[in-house]
Amino acid sequence: MQRYEIATLSTTIGAAGKAGPAIQAWAEGGRGRLLGAFASEIGLLNQILVLRGFETEADLATERARAVASASPFNAGEWLTGLAMDSFIPFPNVPPVTTGKRGPVYEFRSYVFKTGGLQPTLDAWKEQLPARIQVSPLVVAMFKADGPPGFTHVWPYPSLNDRAAIRADVVERGIWPPKGGPTWLHEMRSTICLPLGVSPLQ
Repeated sequence: MQRYEIATLSTTIGAAGKAGPAIQAWAEGGRGRLLGAFASEIGLLNQILVLRGFETEADLATERARAVASASPFNAGEWLTGLAMDSFIPFPNVPPVTTGKRGPVYEFRSYVFKTGGLQPTLDAWKEQLPARIQVSPLVVAMFKADGPPGFTHVWPYPSLNDRAAIRADVVERGIWPPKGGPTWLHEMRSTICLPLGVSPLQ
């Protein structure tokens, strides 16, 4: 994939389970590939995060225009209270997203770069990611193609307990975070999500 999008659908209470099939139909009716659809469990609640991949920037732009022009973007108008769409470029050393049973707990970690932070972050990840993914896998790491400069990475875990244990282990052993990486970051945010039934990432 050359481009990714995370669409964040703010919804009414209890909408996630009902909206899943509608979101799936929306994705199947357009360009790109639905990779995951998740409901927030920890962080800002009543959010549905939709991760899609696109082969070209033009395909992503076409889908963005379709959503903006629609009276019911993602076929979810009856549940929507807000919608944000962010475009991303994958880190050069990260392979395309592989779907399947990889969770069921997913963490979306997002940061805003300090000025000049992109290249130092890419360099730090290139150096230390191979050791990190020997401990637990990565879904994707990608930097923003629009809006405030920043990046998002997504990690799957078998459980919240596993997440806590893995993160403690890699910090203790100096594997993670990448050396010097946090120096270039601020406005850090984490959302813990569970996949919807229609999500290719489970």
